[in-house]
Amino acid sequence: MRLLDKYILKAFVGPFLFGVFAFTSIFIGTGTLFRIAQYITEYGAPLVLVMKAFVLALPSIVILTFPMSVLLASLMTFSRLSSTSEIVVMRAGGLSFLRLAMPVYIIALIISIGAVAFNEFVVPRTNNMYQTIVREQIMKNASPQTQNHIVLKTMNGNDLGTLMYAKSYNAETKKLSMITVQQFGEGGKLQQVENADTAVWNGQYWVMQNGIIYDISAGDGVERTMKFKEQSLPIKSAPKDIQQDQRKPEELTIKELRHQIKAYKAAYTNANKLEMEMYQRFTIPLASFVFALVGAPLGLQKQRSSSSIGFGISILIIFIYYGVMTFAGALGKGGALPIVFAALIPDTLGIIAGLYLNWRVSK
Repeated sequence: MRLLDKYILKAFVGPFLFGVFAFTSIFIGTGTLFRIAQYITEYGAPLVLVMKAFVLALPSIVILTFPMSVLLASLMTFSRLSSTSEIVVMRAGGLSFLRLAMPVYIIALIISIGAVAFNEFVVPRTNNMYQTIVREQIMKNASPQTQNHIVLKTMNGNDLGTLMYAKSYNAETKKLSMITVQQFGEGGKLQQVENADTAVWNGQYWVMQNGIIYDISAGDGVERTMKFKEQSLPIKSAPKDIQQDQRKPEELTIKELRHQIKAYKAAYTNANKLEMEMYQRFTIPLASFVFALVGAPLGLQKQRSSSSIGFGISILIIFIYYGVMTFAGALGKGGALPIVFAALIPDTLGIIAGLYLNWRVSK
């Protein structure tokens, strides 16, 4: 790495870390602290338990601040270089703007890739631990009597063994309703589908009632059907396990989201929300790279006399980006746009704007 690259990266790191701290503090102050105070005042949760929940809530907040911090850091880095005329000297030495901005773009891409991994291996686990503490230790298992969209599965090694979807579960009557069960063979190949109106817990296992079995194990489009009045459900989860195992989308890994989506679609249930969550596991971290493309050339604009202006421009761009993301996401979840297209709209528009700004300042 050349000395100039190190100099630019050193100027980038400080504002980036400041941005992570500042934006994380804003998120904590506007939502997390209120929930923490509520756990103490309404449920009498001990301070140690509340602090543990607070720490577990941080990863899901920090991951959102990475793109914002990259935008602020790239904008302020080149704003400072521009205000001290250092950028003029560098370009007079024969270096193009793209060459000067390259270390920032590379580190932003690394941050994006790292954020995808962090969002996959750390955030779902800490979210699940947070929800478990809130549900079991703070709220004392105050679960709702009725839950919708129940998904349970068994695994054969790394492959799905059984995947069950139920439209609803009543904890008081211990009854599952509108059930679809998919059974898979070797390599995750679908072998059998079972549909039933209800399933009732008899104290040892679940008994499906008034259903039909579709056997497609023969392949080549051959399907055999059989109706039944009662049939044991090939899922061993007890009623208490059902209530504990149901997790929110933000508690699931990408692989688990895919399983959920498969279960929803087998039961002809709308899975747009889950699909949007899955695609945004990639598009939101990618925003770090997109914001670097936008922020670096904006730092060379005439409004460079104050760091507060850079912070203000960052807030405006962030507001626009997340406004577009929210609007496009709503259209995707509502079926007005294809899910993949809706998820990619904010980053695509950001990349186009970034390429245009880079071309403009490179002339």
